[in-house]
Amino acid sequence: MTRLDELPINKKVITHLKNLGIIDLFPPQEEAFNTGVLEGKNLVLAIPTSSGKTLVAEVCMLKAILDGRGKALYLVPLKSLAREKYNDFKKYESLGITVAMSVGDYDSPGTKMREADILILTTERADSLVRHKSDWIEEIGIIIVDEIHLVNDSTRGPTLEMVLAKLMQMAKAQIVALSATISNADEIASWLEADLVKSTWRPVPLSEGVYLDGEIDFFEDSLFEKRSVRFVPRKRKEELADIVCDTLDENGQVLLFVSSRKSTVSMAKRLVSSIRQYLTNESISRLLGIAKKIGNTPSTPEASRLLSKLVADGIAFHHAGLDNKERMLVEDAFKDNLLKVVVATPTLAAGVNLPARRVIIRDYRRFDQNRGSYPIPILEYKQMAGRAGRPKYDKYGEAVLFARTESEKDALIDHYTLSDPEEIYSRLASPAALQFHLLASIAAELTNTSNEIDGLISNTFYACQNEQSTIAHHILSALSFLENGKLIEIASSSRYSATPLGKRASQLYIDPQTAILFRDALSQYEDHTLFGILHLICHSPDQPVTYVSRSETEEYEILVDDYAKELMIEQPDIGDEKYSEFLGEVKTARILSDWISEATEKDITESYNVGMGDVHRFVQSAEWLVYSASEIARITNNPKHIPSLKSINSRLKYGVREDILELVNLRGIGRVRGRMLYNQGLKTLVDLYNIPLNELARIPTIGTSIAESIKKQLGVKVKSSDTTHSSIIDESEEDFDSIQTLLDDFT
Repeated sequence: MTRLDELPINKKVITHLKNLGIIDLFPPQEEAFNTGVLEGKNLVLAIPTSSGKTLVAEVCMLKAILDGRGKALYLVPLKSLAREKYNDFKKYESLGITVAMSVGDYDSPGTKMREADILILTTERADSLVRHKSDWIEEIGIIIVDEIHLVNDSTRGPTLEMVLAKLMQMAKAQIVALSATISNADEIASWLEADLVKSTWRPVPLSEGVYLDGEIDFFEDSLFEKRSVRFVPRKRKEELADIVCDTLDENGQVLLFVSSRKSTVSMAKRLVSSIRQYLTNESISRLLGIAKKIGNTPSTPEASRLLSKLVADGIAFHHAGLDNKERMLVEDAFKDNLLKVVVATPTLAAGVNLPARRVIIRDYRRFDQNRGSYPIPILEYKQMAGRAGRPKYDKYGEAVLFARTESEKDALIDHYTLSDPEEIYSRLASPAALQFHLLASIAAELTNTSNEIDGLISNTFYACQNEQSTIAHHILSALSFLENGKLIEIASSSRYSATPLGKRASQLYIDPQTAILFRDALSQYEDHTLFGILHLICHSPDQPVTYVSRSETEEYEILVDDYAKELMIEQPDIGDEKYSEFLGEVKTARILSDWISEATEKDITESYNVGMGDVHRFVQSAEWLVYSASEIARITNNPKHIPSLKSINSRLKYGVREDILELVNLRGIGRVRGRMLYNQGLKTLVDLYNIPLNELARIPTIGTSIAESIKKQLGVKVKSSDTTHSSIIDESEEDFDSIQTLLDDFT
């Protein structure tokens, strides 16, 4: 193996990496560094999980920065990955390298990131910064693209593809793309004009197999001669418990993938009794501390209380319905080898780096309302299987599919275990995606003519995989939509330009169809109701919505009738394919209405059968879209709607009724403290200014430090000796539900 200190990089970097325990290079890393990537050549590195992709990227970034070629941009698909990389890359600050991360506000040029050497961005945030034409983009010397194979994803793929196309046009930077092993990685390399390093080598060997009736038939590669059978003793009523405990007996950890949120919970409950025996006294103590952070008060949502209880016993479920705090606590506890088993939906496989000794895929089929039940792609299976094998702990990793019959076992071996992943394709041909991104390029004045548009599209993976005539047809169709929607206009010189509405829609990072919807609805109606606006937001393509089950259908049909005069959107016919989606929009609007009426998270999650993570996602998206609607109203000369929209935006942000908005704008005063102050007769900032400090501190949920903070924010000079009463709850960060029990007792 080539040693690290043989690389032509700054000796301080080598010393730093050696201090982190990195001495020798893995074979794929050695091959990557021999391509000339350290001299600025583009590279596509397609190798399995844990094979050293990130180290290659880090060394290339440090080389580019220290050589003066510019700053490094690290693109990731998920916020969770951005946070993980940010925490990881901070280890280079001792070398004088500054690191920044941005995953948030889309209506911001990101000027604060100018000083950073390494910028970690989600693809959507990077796209937003391109739209705002942030001037530091020209200073980028190297772009790292994590999970480049996600160009194949219908949701994130088009944005990833177009962001790269724009950056290639604007920055002229080196590109290092990191990928899972895919069949047509050579096409990705051709698109990016890059060298390709493709390998199946792993530091921890992986065996893939299928379980049936107490045996796992394992294959170490695609050849039948490397085949072995592992016998799993049947000791328990739950068959999956035997497969799980077979690994725990050897001090391993297990990731168990199932198809739905409901299954993650039910499976974790069924396995918990088998897990407790594997916990040490020390791990039990630490798990109890983590469980307490998740919450177990009477006001905690039932799903969170159940998660807390399971975590204390060494097992957890993981799905998109968890809130960020819960997900992070579960992931960190698993990384620390405290949790022995995590039962998850496949979203975890594409998220943070969370390896396990054994990965079990119980469900290889997925249900979709439009498609019904269908088998997952091979690439998705390989992503899950690739999580098997902990580099620091395991000498091997095992990925196990679960079969129920002999014929099913043979089919799984043939289709998944012994097959290569599918080829990946561009998803940019989607009309909505092209409309969205062409408007952005025109609004940012990156493309103003047909030739410039063709030049931009020629930088995409889409152009590498499709005939020019097909591409031209889709582009023409998208431009026609934007022109008819009055988002762009064409001058006599055949130059495209964005209208004020089109430009603002692009800056707000909303779908062109959303901008048109808001413009038309706000122009048509002289007045609106609260529920009417909330449903309008939920009808937009940018707002995530929940679904209505069959048992709920009648309830929401009645609700639609009740609100018929308030809705700003025409109701589809009952037999229309859009009807069930429409009911889901109404249900989501009702969730938002409850949120700004100060309903507890416990009541909302249990009343609507959604997770806390769902509620937060609905609220955060709606908050942004209400702000966007107010901007659309301003641009289109409909100012009569703006005051109400701004009020709704603030109410969504804080989750409060209108009467305490003035109070919750104070730092440290959220919905609980705001309502408590109001109920004590302190309804305005003037009331808070006039009340003596010691009286303010005696109010339940306030306490000394919060009282002093309020007074300081109002311009009152405070001395520590001014208060003597101790705090009932004295924390700068409040959690509505954790305080609720105290409030119930008090009232």
